[in-house]
Amino acid sequence: MSAAMDRAMMAMSIEEEDVPVEIPNRPEYNSKEMGKAGRIRGVVVSNERFQFFFKTEHDLEEILEKGVQTSNEWAVAMERWVEKEPVGFLQFVPIWDQIRNLPPNYYRSQTIWDIGDVLGKVQEIAFDESKNQSHPYVRIKVIFDVARPLRKTKLVNLPDGEQKIVTFFYEKIQKRCYNCQRLNHEKDVCPLIIRERQDKAAIRKEKYLAAKREAELILAPDDPLFGVLKEDQVGVNPLTGRPKIDPAVLEDMRYYW
Repeated sequence: MSAAMDRAMMAMSIEEEDVPVEIPNRPEYNSKEMGKAGRIRGVVVSNERFQFFFKTEHDLEEILEKGVQTSNEWAVAMERWVEKEPVGFLQFVPIWDQIRNLPPNYYRSQTIWDIGDVLGKVQEIAFDESKNQSHPYVRIKVIFDVARPLRKTKLVNLPDGEQKIVTFFYEKIQKRCYNCQRLNHEKDVCPLIIRERQDKAAIRKEKYLAAKREAELILAPDDPLFGVLKEDQVGVNPLTGRPKIDPAVLEDMRYYW
């Protein structure tokens, strides 16, 4: 072993000191209150809506430019307040997405744009064809409809006939419904799961009622008169309270049929 290697081995330690990372108390390190402490106030409008007041137009525009904001790891849709809300108000969020697994020779702005259209309206592509690509992905900014599921992959047909599956990673997006991949509810209250439960409950109820009706039949399937008489021809007449057909007559019919 060389002297240099020996010194390197001696310097190594299994119990290396684990020094914490120090986070400075500066706005660029902390997203609390959108980095505008003391320059913004909020008003609760409803259980799901809040209105924020900024001291300057610059602060408002800066927040809107940053893209999607989060609260307790849930994405928050933010838009400039208007007196009359248009259709789709607070329905869309700007999201930076990473497109991965794209073949290097297809790193072209138009290719990236077309793939991004699958996710939403493309606003920006952080890609320059004239510069080196230092990451195994391309970043795009899309306006995403929160009522749509987050797509994880997309099959791409290449000109040479080959197919490639590209993957998507959504920056700053943490919580979502892990059943339908939507951003506007948790899995416990997913409409698809609730509908599935309701459908199953309706099927169980129908089976129960069918079994109950069958148990209450006077003319059971194994009755000799089953198919000869109709169910509404037997039983008790609700108007008179008397049997529609005398029980003794029914028994004779069963015997001779």
